[in-house]
Amino acid sequence: MRRLLALFASLCVATLTQAQAVPPSVDDILAHLGKHQQVRAEFTQSRENPDLAEPQVSKGDLLFVVSKGMVWHTREPFEDTLVLTSGDARRLNAQGKLERVRDGNRGVSQVSGMLQGMLAGKVDEAARQFTITAEGSIDSWTLHFVPKQARVAKVLAGITLKGDAFLEGIDVNLASGEKTAITFANTRDAGELTAQEAQVLGVK
Repeated sequence: MRRLLALFASLCVATLTQAQAVPPSVDDILAHLGKHQQVRAEFTQSRENPDLAEPQVSKGDLLFVVSKGMVWHTREPFEDTLVLTSGDARRLNAQGKLERVRDGNRGVSQVSGMLQGMLAGKVDEAARQFTITAEGSIDSWTLHFVPKQARVAKVLAGITLKGDAFLEGIDVNLASGEKTAITFANTRDAGELTAQEAQVLGVK
């Protein structure tokens, strides 16, 4: 009888271990992230280029609002504010006016647009362009995005997102060997938006 109980206990532990090892689905992770509709964070962005001796590092803070967009405020090495909405990038000038920019931090703009779509329930759009795989657990997860189309793969090697309750980091790897790594700190729910933030993101 004892042996039978011991065997049953072992089977239960093995089954539980296997269940815990199953990574969360992409939908599970997005639902986890989507609990926080408005988020603020500080960022450090590092760009590595094979042609440059040292990485280019910038720091600042951001505001991310699901279904609206992102305000990306660089403080170092210079002041600059980009407003990223629906794949569109505009610069907020000193007079508080939005100016269209041709290539405002392209990597951040692309990832922001993709995240906005996925958190709005449009995962199929990203899935048509990327093979998406998830690993880890719901409290410490990683999403990998690998381009499906050959023409895209010639430029973009892949994108990796990491996080817990919030997004913790983004890695964008280009086929040329150029890499952009973004890490987030002091991530929290945004609280009340300023009048300017609400205006540029179209939040009523």
